[in-house]
This record gives sequence, C-alpha cells and structure tokens, in this order.
Amino acid sequence: MKRYRTDLCLVLCGILIWFLTDAESVRRSAAASLALCAQSVIPALFPFLVVSNLLLALGFGTVIAPYLSGFMTPLFQLPGAASSPLLLGLVGGYPIGAQTAVALYRRGDLTADEAQRLLTFCNNSNPVFLISVIGSGIFGSFRIGVYLWLIHILSALLTGLLFRGKCAEKQTRRPPAPTCEAVSFSRALVEAVRSASFGMLSVCAFVVFFYVLARPFTSLNSPLGVTLVGLTELFSLTPLLSADRFSFILASGCAGWGGLSVLCQTAAVLDGTDLALRSCFLGKVTQGIVSALLAALIFPFL
Repeated sequence: MKRYRTDLCLVLCGILIWFLTDAESVRRSAAASLALCAQSVIPALFPFLVVSNLLLALGFGTVIAPYLSGFMTPLFQLPGAASSPLLLGLVGGYPIGAQTAVALYRRGDLTADEAQRLLTFCNNSNPVFLISVIGSGIFGSFRIGVYLWLIHILSALLTGLLFRGKCAEKQTRRPPAPTCEAVSFSRALVEAVRSASFGMLSVCAFVVFFYVLARPFTSLNSPLGVTLVGLTELFSLTPLLSADRFSFILASGCAGWGGLSVLCQTAAVLDGTDLALRSCFLGKVTQGIVSALLAALIFPFL
C-alpha cells in the first residue's frame, strides 16, 4: 500500500508539473470543458436528476416494485424495487442509476449483495446524448442514434444477466426506512432540486478535470488517441468522431464503459456506504465490450 501511494504521488506531481508548464493550454481546455458542460452536460442531465430524485422521494420504487418484480426477479434475481434504478438510469443517464441504487440500499429496500449486482448494469448513458448528440449531431441521423440507444439498453440487460449468478450468500433484507411518500410534494421538490444541484456540480467538476487530462491524447491524431479520449471522458469524445464505422463502434463501446470520469462519479456516489466500486468497474468493462461487439454486428445493416 505504501509503494502504491508513493507511485500515485509521483504521478500526481508529474501532472502538477505539466499543469504549471503548460498553464495556458490547460486553461483553454478547462474553458472548453466548461462550455461543453453548459451546452451539453447540464441540459442533458440536470432535469433528469431533479425528476429522478423527486420520484424516489415520493416512493416511485415502492409503487412500481409489484408490477416489475416478475421481470427483475426471474431475469436478474433482484426484487421489483431494483427496477427503478434500471429505468431511471436508462432514461436519465450517468450517474442517476447508481445514485438511485445507493438510495434504495440506504433505505433498506436492497441488501448489499443485491445493490452490488444491480450496480453492474443500472448505471447507463442518457438517450439524449446517444440519440441527439451522437446520432443526429455526428451521423446526421436520428435513426442511428436510436440504434445506439437500443444497443446500449440491450448491452445493459445482457450484462445484468451475466452477473445474475454473481451473488454471495443470502442476506437478510434490512427493515425499510420510513416511507418517503408522507413527504409533501413541495418539500420533496425543494430537496430534489437541491440534491440535483450538488450532483450536477460534482458531475461537471469530473467532466472538466478529465477533459483536461484527456486533451494530450488528441495530439496523437490516430484512432488510438481518439479511443483513449473516449475511455477517459465520454463527452470529450464527441468532437473527435466522424460518420464512419469506427466512430459508431467506438461511440457504442465508450457509452457502455462510461469513462474514468463516470467511474469516479460513481465512486463519489458510493462514498459513505459499504458498497464496493469493483462491481461497477467490472460491469462497465463488460457492458463496454458487449456494446462494441453489438455495434460491429449491427453496423452493416444500417
């Protein structure tokens, strides 16, 4: 552990020296990333964060659990309440799925084992990003964007099936916390907006930091450089894509993986719980690979 910390400190010192010696370029990259947050990240995520927090506060998971338990339990060995992180994650984008799963775990609706397995496939990309930003913006086709989102959904479900057997010994479900349905709508709305604001600030901070870190990869001017950018920060990938097969497969794979930025956002969501980041990491690696393979298979038919 001591050697690990020493090596990490050396790497961080190297990054700090880079920031100091190339301050003007770092400043421009940070400014560009802030513009990206204002134009794409915040409009795509903030409304969904507010609504998902509001739904949770008003007991959305409890309402839909009886209806979707017949889907979640046979396929994923999870209770019906686990459907809300999956649905909100697929509609709202990163990191809403993980945030919702952690909230349900804290309320006692999920055991630690159930939450860990759910985290492997419930944290997903926003359809606005895949359909509008990538499909319409890069490929000039709404239909291609829809295919990207459908691939993303299918890869998430397949990942969930792959990890359904990764369950430890049965745990006793904790008694649920007092239901949030008693909270007034006005109070729930205020709390949802406040929570979404803090969450959005965290997301944008990660986007800015990893956008700056990924900029040197763009100078490689090769498919490897573009791939490294996508693996580091998903939103930074969009200006580097073109309307071709490689970009379609890369966009699909990187959306499934989410990037190091999303992994750090998820780690922040898990902070204060006994849930491990390892499940999220393995799930996103698996989903990224599955997404890329599905995109490669489907592209010839587009």
